[in-house]
Amino acid sequence: MNTIQTDRTSERAVGVAPPAYRLPAETHPGGVRLQVADLERSVTYYTDIVGLSVLERSDGRAILGAADEEHPLVELVERPGVRPVPRRGRIGLYHFAILLPDRAALGRFVRHVAEANVPVGTADHLVSEAIYLTDPDGLGIEIYADRPRAEWEYDGPQVSMATDPLDVNDLLSVAGDEPWRGAPAGTVMGHVHLHVGDLERAATFYHEALGFDKMVWSYPGALFLAAGGYHHHLGTNTWAAGSPPASDDEARLLAWTLVVPTTPDAESAARSLESGGSAVTRDEGGWLVPDPWGTVLRIETRA
Repeated sequence: MNTIQTDRTSERAVGVAPPAYRLPAETHPGGVRLQVADLERSVTYYTDIVGLSVLERSDGRAILGAADEEHPLVELVERPGVRPVPRRGRIGLYHFAILLPDRAALGRFVRHVAEANVPVGTADHLVSEAIYLTDPDGLGIEIYADRPRAEWEYDGPQVSMATDPLDVNDLLSVAGDEPWRGAPAGTVMGHVHLHVGDLERAATFYHEALGFDKMVWSYPGALFLAAGGYHHHLGTNTWAAGSPPASDDEARLLAWTLVVPTTPDAESAARSLESGGSAVTRDEGGWLVPDPWGTVLRIETRA
């Protein structure tokens, strides 16, 4: 097993490196592009509940991000009449995950959704603490905060992750008296989690061709991948296996973005994907490639 050294303080071998091209350590997710049925309804939800701000809006489209941040996190594209995500899910988006800068901010968010009487799910993943929501079209959202990397635990080269009960009261205790005023500066897209049809094919595409490291591979029905030793920038799971990919007449993920440091990095990733048999196209904003189930990945650089 080709393990990699990423924990410089302990010299721990963390993760499994891809066999050829490997994404730079500075790689991270960017925004997601979502198809929704009613733009006004969705904008209201993402501003009032999630706490994002509208950065740009035009007919049938809105771009949202965190306060004082120029980089977009969510782009909403209206297609009137699209059906909500069915309960069992579709191949495509499971959820996208917005990473808050600290635990106190997550505590303030917990208090905010409780006061707004919004139904949520909760989980302690050992490496992070998370709140789960569903938007008006049934699209999944995670709001989370990481624990310090020095506190993460490992099973050999694998990051230890679980789904344990969340200590909500302790989160609330660190929130202080400051109210939730929306996603604060420093909020970023932490990861994207996809329903896929097969984990081996997902590994072939996202690990061997795109160049992510495998970080967690023993979690039931899931594979987690990342760059730079992070617990995961991408989750894949087979929990909706047997369902079709999300269709044009359903709410869905249209594309998600992966940001690499430089144009040569993006070109190297594109060549690696093409060597793996994928069709990569280029537009003015980046490089586009569908995964084996049609979920579109956009590779961009950010100056």
